[in-house]
Amino acid sequence: MKRYLLSTLALSLMTAYAGAADIAPVSGIDTQYIDASVRPQDDFYRHLNGEWLKVTQIPEDKSSWGTFAKLRDDVLPQLRGIIETAEADKARKAGSDAQKIGDLYASFMDEKKLETLGAKPLAGELNRIRAIKDKKAFPMLIAHLSELGVSTPYGVYVSQDARESTRYAVGISQSGLGLPDRDYYLKKDDAKMVDTLAKYEAHVAKILALGGDKHAAASAKAIVALETALAEAQWTKVENRDPVKRYNKTEIAKLSALAPGYDWQHALAAAGVASKVDYVIVNQPSYLAGFNAQLEKTDLATWKSYFEWQLLRRASPYLSKDFADASFDFYSTVLTGIEVKPPRWKSAVSLVEGSLGEVLGKLYVGQYFPPERKARMEELVKNLLASYKTSIDTLDWMSPETKKEAQAKLAKFTPKIGYPNKWRDYSSLAIVRGDLVGNVLRASAFGHQRMINKLGKPIDREEWGMTPQTINAYYNPSMNEIVFPAAILQPPFFDAKADDAVNYGAIGAVIGHEISHGFDDKGSQSDGDGNLRDWWSKEDRANFKAKADALTRQYDGYSPIEGYNVNGSLTLGENIADNSGVAIAYKAYKLSLGGKPAPVIDGLTGDQRFYMGFAQVWRSKTRDKQQIVLIKTDPHSPGQFRANGTMVNQPGFYEAFGVKPGDKMYVAPEQRVIIW
Repeated sequence: MKRYLLSTLALSLMTAYAGAADIAPVSGIDTQYIDASVRPQDDFYRHLNGEWLKVTQIPEDKSSWGTFAKLRDDVLPQLRGIIETAEADKARKAGSDAQKIGDLYASFMDEKKLETLGAKPLAGELNRIRAIKDKKAFPMLIAHLSELGVSTPYGVYVSQDARESTRYAVGISQSGLGLPDRDYYLKKDDAKMVDTLAKYEAHVAKILALGGDKHAAASAKAIVALETALAEAQWTKVENRDPVKRYNKTEIAKLSALAPGYDWQHALAAAGVASKVDYVIVNQPSYLAGFNAQLEKTDLATWKSYFEWQLLRRASPYLSKDFADASFDFYSTVLTGIEVKPPRWKSAVSLVEGSLGEVLGKLYVGQYFPPERKARMEELVKNLLASYKTSIDTLDWMSPETKKEAQAKLAKFTPKIGYPNKWRDYSSLAIVRGDLVGNVLRASAFGHQRMINKLGKPIDREEWGMTPQTINAYYNPSMNEIVFPAAILQPPFFDAKADDAVNYGAIGAVIGHEISHGFDDKGSQSDGDGNLRDWWSKEDRANFKAKADALTRQYDGYSPIEGYNVNGSLTLGENIADNSGVAIAYKAYKLSLGGKPAPVIDGLTGDQRFYMGFAQVWRSKTRDKQQIVLIKTDPHSPGQFRANGTMVNQPGFYEAFGVKPGDKMYVAPEQRVIIW
């Protein structure tokens, strides 16, 4: 039976990319970027991408550049064409999709009008904050500002209940900082963090002054002190990776025990959820206590200045030039190193995407995503799932009982490819030409209400968390689904003209990566129905943890810039997925050959092209300031370590490139972290 399964799998893989029989496949490898002075056995990433790294400059309006950024830049003009066609359509009707995307785009592009308005579009919201007489008004204010997409000390959201995945639940999570991570406030021994915090305070003062605060410098100082106190109470990003610790089911009546000085019943009623639930999921209980302490300790004037700042921060990119430039100067130049603004049309396209993403996505798919590409991807996903199925039975760290559970979970995986089966309805969202800030705030309120409306309804299993034009993919443990948007299904991830090897190394490894998230240190804590449940034996968990700890130590040793190392604990899940995805994709590729030797193309064997296909996907350059932000906040390792860090654990890589003791890429077999 198993032999029949493998034979069928091999046949389907061989036909997945089948084209005209008389057309010789190309390698799909950018051999012009190979740096022959660097041996693949010493630095595989630089060997493959060295010439690109030497000649490529990060565009002035970018904080980084590489495969993902290039594809994004290729997609933007396509989206611009769709939007501007809609905007120029004289026959478009009021309330239509064409009217909405066209008028939202036009509102952002009308700089002259924005200059005449200054901060006037926010007058009503600013007056709401300034009119507050006491802290009893905070629950209503926070609910209102959250609806508008403004950052506040905590967030109320609706998502699947992690332990009852067939129902929606309300969650409460920490929030409210104006800097990317708590370290920017707390790392007093890091000169870069200290300098950034000082510049942040100056930026807050500048924005407040533009908004009419006559004591902006003093207000900014108090705001930074308040945010620093909130940062001290917040959980780290590593702590927040634990889904069990973040699941704290709490009756609404008992929230007062966590923050006795705050009216949670009023807060949840203002958020529109109190009458629909009798419990909430508190993500960080100790943070709510910290927030409560600051609520009592910090004076009313400072809190009002804080809310005013957060509102202005949210709206600054959509106000007059003085606000927009100040926002860019700090959040792009100071934080990420970008010196030049992108063309305004690119920012306008991004706004339309963020507000009307699936309207744009539907039109994008119709023009740029051939049906046959989806069919090929569906076949590939089936093949990778089948490869995982056979691999589970061979794992040396998983017991027979746990393997049965793993097979049951794998059988329940739901793949979503290209675009949703059901498109989002934006009919209740009003877009008014010439009212940019109003449009932005109404779009946020629309999304917020759509989220709240889920309560009490069946789980929407057709919903997507990314738009089709997104260059990315994801795994959702509560849905137990893997999702691959249309835009990622193009070279170098997926090349219909290329030989199988590069496609298995690229998109095949991406598929394997996302599937493996169901079995990484976080995803493995949810079962096939999406419920948090410990379905591993203690021995299995200990065996897996030993491998995970070794992987953490490995990546802890990598440093993309001097003084800053990769956080192996923060990036653990993605590192597991990279290593596992490549391992499974390699097995699937070998099966696809059906026992026949792979062709040698451009002097490269099939196995070499497979690993090169993976490594060239992570070709990238990043500005130092942006790299620091990513080290603090991004659960992914930098590109060069996603390539090299994964390769050193793959036995097939050693065979493909003849890596031996003494080579810089060599790691002794007993020290390699092999999970799948």
